[in-house]
Amino acid sequence: MSSVSSGANTYARAAGAASAQDRLVEEYAPLVKRIAYHMLARLPSSVQVDDLIQAGMIGLLEASRKFDHGKGASFETYAGIRIRGAMLDDVRKGDWAPRSVHRNTRLVSGAIRTVEARLGRDAKDHEVAAELEMSLEDYYAILNDTAGSKLFSFDDLLEGGAPGELGTDEEPFEGLQDVRFRQALAEAIERLPEREQLVLSLYYDEEMNLKEIGAVLGVSESRVSQLHSQCAARLRARMADWLDN
Repeated sequence: MSSVSSGANTYARAAGAASAQDRLVEEYAPLVKRIAYHMLARLPSSVQVDDLIQAGMIGLLEASRKFDHGKGASFETYAGIRIRGAMLDDVRKGDWAPRSVHRNTRLVSGAIRTVEARLGRDAKDHEVAAELEMSLEDYYAILNDTAGSKLFSFDDLLEGGAPGELGTDEEPFEGLQDVRFRQALAEAIERLPEREQLVLSLYYDEEMNLKEIGAVLGVSESRVSQLHSQCAARLRARMADWLDN
């Protein structure tokens, strides 16, 4: 085969791949919009839907380039993971929370870990507040500040897609570590207080917003926000050995 015909074949393959990617992006662009509006109800009020859509389209483009039909997952499932990840990455970059909020988040997780290590059971609200040497009202204020700055803290623990969906630049050992981490996280969730497990289930599995969860539990939206933040802090405390590595 001449170099001219070889080059032509290479160009044709590249053009065909680009055309297939364009078709995927066009077909699944509405998915980006659906995910953006769904996530908007679960994120701080400072987040704009247009920014989510723009980030999601970048995620969709990456998915169209990297999707491997041989791995068994559908493109919609794979693209959904990439789109959500791109949106969350974009929100993280624009995180406006002051340093004090991040510092207090770490303090709460540390206090929960200390109390639970000492008592050998779930730490109660007033016990964490006492460990932090503050009133219960001040403790709840910290939880509300944390929720106001970042309601997707639990998603951060799960960032990276599902086990077995390695990119071409990842090592198999990293995938194995990811599976082990998720197994440890699942076990930590099973050991959460029943009410916090219910909040997680309604928020992530049933995809309810905080107001809807409050109606189910018979508490205020603010209290649900506190429970969500405390749950995330408790999980960070129990997963500290993983997250610090």
